[in-house]
Amino acid sequence: MKKGDELLKDLFDITGKVAIVTGATGGFGSVISMALAMAGAKVMATGRGEDKLKSLVEKIKKEGGIASFAAGSPVNHDDVKRVVKETVNTFGRVDILITAAGTSKPAPIIEQPLEEWEMIMDTNVKGTYLFCKEAGKVMIEQGKGGKVVLLGSARGDLGMANYSGYSTSKGAVHLLAKTLGCEWGQYGINVNAIAPTVFRTALTQWMFDDNAFYKNFLKRIPIGRLGEPEDFIGIVIYLCSKASDFITGAIIHTDGGYAAG
Repeated sequence: MKKGDELLKDLFDITGKVAIVTGATGGFGSVISMALAMAGAKVMATGRGEDKLKSLVEKIKKEGGIASFAAGSPVNHDDVKRVVKETVNTFGRVDILITAAGTSKPAPIIEQPLEEWEMIMDTNVKGTYLFCKEAGKVMIEQGKGGKVVLLGSARGDLGMANYSGYSTSKGAVHLLAKTLGCEWGQYGINVNAIAPTVFRTALTQWMFDDNAFYKNFLKRIPIGRLGEPEDFIGIVIYLCSKASDFITGAIIHTDGGYAAG
């Protein structure tokens, strides 16, 4: 067994790995893209906003990282196939997939328009499914394993009023991680999901701004604060590295203890 710094470096080293990050224009995706690049991975950032993607890639390159971008919709199969193909054309392969694209629109089920529910399910479930399908094909053909990290949610395990769309979609994401963990283990591909509670993003900023809601919600979190996107960095690097080679089909709650209480 290797010792000391050499062991730690080997376990958590992702230098040269090629990663696709979906939803790279969002709060989670942008931080994850930067973190992977700073850890030595080559990042293909994808999402719907080309200007934001370009700005993110420029920022990564300015910090010394390697990145490119390919704009597209995660729910359009042709776009997804194109993004995966561009990744292979640009960097030669795909080693890591992070699905950070997602959305939410809370409403009582009897009032929510069907179109809203379908939009949530498409973005959170169909988009995740399509990227797993296409990136998974490449990883299997390469024959060198891979790492897939899906963005789930505490709401995927715990119900909450007015979240029938979001909770259902994230529950599906969790089961997809478990299913693919079983299906792709034979190929050396690890598939896991991260399940956060409320993190500060554009979608949740109102929760931080509503002082009464914020203080009440904190009562459920043993660590005593809500999450910041930067709190994701450690677990993402872990799940993308050799250190997690024997972890698959897991739903890892990154929630300050929210699901424990």
